[in-house]
Amino acid sequence: MSTAEISIPNQIWEWRGLPINYQQMGTDGPALVLIHGFGASVGHWRKTIPALAENHRVFALDLLGFGQSAKPAPGEPLPYDFETWGTQVTDFLHEIVKEPAFVVGNSIGGVVALQAAVMDPGQSQGVILLDCALRQICDRKLHTQPPMRRLGRPLLKKVLKNRALVHWLFAQIARPARIRAVLRTAYGNPEAVTDELIEILLAPAREPGAADVFWAFINNFDGPLPEDLLPQITCPALILWGTADPWEPIALGRELAKFPAVEEFIPLEGAGHCPQDEIPDVVNDHLQAWVARHAVTTPAVSPR
Repeated sequence: MSTAEISIPNQIWEWRGLPINYQQMGTDGPALVLIHGFGASVGHWRKTIPALAENHRVFALDLLGFGQSAKPAPGEPLPYDFETWGTQVTDFLHEIVKEPAFVVGNSIGGVVALQAAVMDPGQSQGVILLDCALRQICDRKLHTQPPMRRLGRPLLKKVLKNRALVHWLFAQIARPARIRAVLRTAYGNPEAVTDELIEILLAPAREPGAADVFWAFINNFDGPLPEDLLPQITCPALILWGTADPWEPIALGRELAKFPAVEEFIPLEGAGHCPQDEIPDVVNDHLQAWVARHAVTTPAVSPR
């Protein structure tokens, strides 16, 4: 059986009265916490967890609002923003991991990883960003957009505030054919867009509350940018970036390498926005090599 075929059981962590889904493999070695991107879940790490668990304690969690974690109405009790998710990760490190860890994030998960490292520096041994979300929709980046996009921002905001309209839009997107088409543009290797992957992404979208999470997130035109957070972290950072990422172009991603905390910026030839799913062996090798250079040895622990 290949590592990608290993079934990993889900576990539930009660966080502030809300059920949070996570997975765990490995009983010794450095701890790694994997954070998915927008619309994804722990399943997006199914090709990563078993391989890394051979020499690491590996955890992946579904952010509040995603995967099999709770999806309360926005603001009841927490907003869907990076401060909420950063707090979720730091609390997870304290309560479940129980030791400083390397935090790995893909897409918006990268911003969450940076937010957690800023909020609780002692709990992050290092941050690894995979095609980190550059959050070009943020109002503070509006000046970098084409003139028509800048002029259209007030109208866009007004449209996206319409909850019923966004719920309808979500229903159009959350269909197998539409998800497949979107992923085939985002992935450098279209063959990696499998029926299994489509179901991993669609299953949470069918749950009550999923459309409201989508509505809340796409209305977030504020909040931290990677370039705000990178100067504040006190741990080293590694950046991996797919050269074929159409959503977060590598030319813009390279700008993050100028911050002192970033030790390496490694292009991943031919990969798109989700390299951990497209070229897992390459990504796993980079993660293990970098972690090995920075890990502080910790004693073995018994599995939960």
